[in-house]
Amino acid sequence: MSKPASLAAVAERAGVSIATVSRVINGVANKASPATRTRVEEAVAALGYRPAGAGQALRQGRSRLVAVLAPNLANPSMAAIAASIEAVLSPAGLVMVLCDTSDDAATQDATLREMRAHQVRAIVLLGSVASPLLAAMQQDGTPLLFVNRSSPHPGAFSFIGIDNHAAGRDIASFFLEAGIGLAGVIHGSRASSATAERLAGFRERLDEAGVAVPRFVTDPKLPHLDLGYQGAGRLLSDRPRERCGVFCASDLIAYGAHRWLRENWTGCPDPVTLMGFDDNPMNDWIAPWLSSVRVPFQDFGSAILEALEAIWDGGPPRRVLLPYRIVRRSCG
Repeated sequence: MSKPASLAAVAERAGVSIATVSRVINGVANKASPATRTRVEEAVAALGYRPAGAGQALRQGRSRLVAVLAPNLANPSMAAIAASIEAVLSPAGLVMVLCDTSDDAATQDATLREMRAHQVRAIVLLGSVASPLLAAMQQDGTPLLFVNRSSPHPGAFSFIGIDNHAAGRDIASFFLEAGIGLAGVIHGSRASSATAERLAGFRERLDEAGVAVPRFVTDPKLPHLDLGYQGAGRLLSDRPRERCGVFCASDLIAYGAHRWLRENWTGCPDPVTLMGFDDNPMNDWIAPWLSSVRVPFQDFGSAILEALEAIWDGGPPRRVLLPYRIVRRSCG
């Protein structure tokens, strides 16, 4: 690879001093004429000069880096949101740093510590858990944006997501209106605000209809695919093979439940209606049997960038709820 262009090379091409090039690149006002700025910018473009990000961040007191922390990048939904963020950050002159915290407090804090050392301009958490360093950062003014899940610590912070409580109510209505008796619910940790809100709305709507709350199955330590598989066994292994419904609090849980049905119930599991959550972009291809709550992942990027700009401008915390809808598919 060829050696990157130096500041001296830009100065020589533009016919100015290295100090002048540095002032133009770093946006120091009133230190160069319009003609000089034009010559420097043309030289930068011609030579493909890129300033050192770390040094520029120190001089300007800000970085071009935006950290995006996901709880599980194996989940296609997380990847879809990350792609949406990258699509808007790059044109804005920002660079995304994508990390997987494994939904673990110690890993999350280690990643937060590393991102702070790199002086990232903001940290976007696609799903956070309570941790000491996160709590400290919320108090020291670190630019934080919570996505999907609200902050696990007290305080008012910007949030981008959907109305999970309302979505939970709509799922219960889906089963009630279709006349489908419920075998139960399979869900992850209630420490996730998104899961807790979905379950609360779901139970609230069933209570209003006078329907007994079905069985709830969970194991926060299991990956969602395994949780769905084992949870379906716990719900259905001793149940008559008749029409029923199972609410899975994520699509990955629903995939696991479907696998159990295929292996343990003869033929296609038509009698069981599975309702997932996320409707990740691959469902039309790999899960045409799955009804799900469609979350508009493609819209997250622009909403996140707007929220970040408001944070950088010192605006008040904002709560943005994006629209969702239930996608009904035939389990056959």
